[in-house]
Amino acid sequence: MTKDTILIVDDEPSVLSSIYRALRSEKWDVLTELSGEQALVRMGEQPIKVVISDERMAKMQGSEFLSLARTLYPKSVRILLTGHASLESAINVINNGEVFRFLTKPWNDENLKQVIRDALHKYDREQLVLNALKTLESRPELLNHIESKYPGIIQYVLDKQCAELLTALSDDELEEVLRILGTE
Repeated sequence: MTKDTILIVDDEPSVLSSIYRALRSEKWDVLTELSGEQALVRMGEQPIKVVISDERMAKMQGSEFLSLARTLYPKSVRILLTGHASLESAINVINNGEVFRFLTKPWNDENLKQVIRDALHKYDREQLVLNALKTLESRPELLNHIESKYPGIIQYVLDKQCAELLTALSDDELEEVLRILGTE
């Protein structure tokens, strides 16, 4: 089993070192980059589950980087970390970067770890849903069985909105659907 990969982006080496030290006890592969440009290259080289970016960086703002990351690598869960929180920047990054969480500096190490755990859970759950969708598309005979248990799901599949429906299910409901599909 491979480690979950986390990418931290900040143009201040001391911040990268502090976050890296805070996360080293976890079973994650923690990578660091000093710019959004370098981070985008890294994201193209290997799968990144969670990316955490500072907002104020010299060449590319974190919100711009996260917006590009969303477009190029939509599976990665994005988190913004900033020492200069403003309502305007929060709204911008949430609207344009689909940011999972917005954290402020200085951060609490335990809170940061929990936010990353939550982001990893979100990533893994979304991948389960995508795999379930692929299974549904390749095995339409399963739809009748699921339709009897969850009326209306067939219409969602046909409308390509099943991912939203499955994401809205509780963990127990999702596990049952995945068990029926044989994907767990």
